[in-house]
Amino acid sequence: MLDFTNIRAIDFHTHAEEPCGCHDDDGYDDLQSSMAQYFGAPWNHPPTIPQTATHYRAQNIAAVIFPVDAERETGYRRYCNEEVAELAAEHSDVLIPFASIDPHKGKLGAREARRLVEEFGVQGFKFHPTMQGFFPNDRLAYPLYEAIAETGKPALFHTGQTGVGSGMRGGNGMRLKYSNPMYIDDVAVDFPDMPIILAHPSFPWQEEALSVATHKPNVWIDLSGWSPKYFPEILVRYANTLLKDRMLFGSDWPMIAPEKWLDAFEKAGFRDDVRPRILKDNALKLLGAAP
Repeated sequence: MLDFTNIRAIDFHTHAEEPCGCHDDDGYDDLQSSMAQYFGAPWNHPPTIPQTATHYRAQNIAAVIFPVDAERETGYRRYCNEEVAELAAEHSDVLIPFASIDPHKGKLGAREARRLVEEFGVQGFKFHPTMQGFFPNDRLAYPLYEAIAETGKPALFHTGQTGVGSGMRGGNGMRLKYSNPMYIDDVAVDFPDMPIILAHPSFPWQEEALSVATHKPNVWIDLSGWSPKYFPEILVRYANTLLKDRMLFGSDWPMIAPEKWLDAFEKAGFRDDVRPRILKDNALKLLGAAP
């Protein structure tokens, strides 16, 4: 089991990947190669869940880990939520399982969400509006949100531009418009007790994200996907003040290694009293593990 007292940080944003060769039939490896080039990642195929656990164990960091269910929109087969949860359970000293369900699945997806929490110990849910092809405030997603809200688990939404499909012909069909964080404001209104996380600095909608988070007390921001040395000044200012209790460390592993992110974080303009909150304390509260 995870000993929160001894780990030095909680990475709230890591991706689960299947072993090499599982996607030869649908072009997923080509997508990953393009993303690795975009981020400057140093691997030929992304690390598996056990490899991820080994890396995080060596760094003494816990990690929220999830797949992305975008098979309907992209054609890429999803990584089974049950398998991700089972592998995370084998490495429960460092891994915290989240699941991903395409909201187009409606009531079927809602049943899956409840079952994953009850039977597999899933601790939250990941959405990627650009990959899944939906506006977060589309009512088609509400049956799934209702189920998640019943469980009390958080919902994490990709926001802003994405490295997925970047540089590929037509962006590999990915439409950036779906990931404007302002659409999630409606979700925060309609599900005021469901914790919501806006993932990444939300370029080019950073001020919209900060507006939603400051106005809605159930909205958090994770700082993944960018090196802190590139963070806009306004994001750092809000992290140091109004949103110091709702900012979360996230790397976007395996595209960005946590130790690389943390090294840049140490040199960025965050206040000393705020750093522990971002690295660990805020995540403990969100996960219901705060002492």
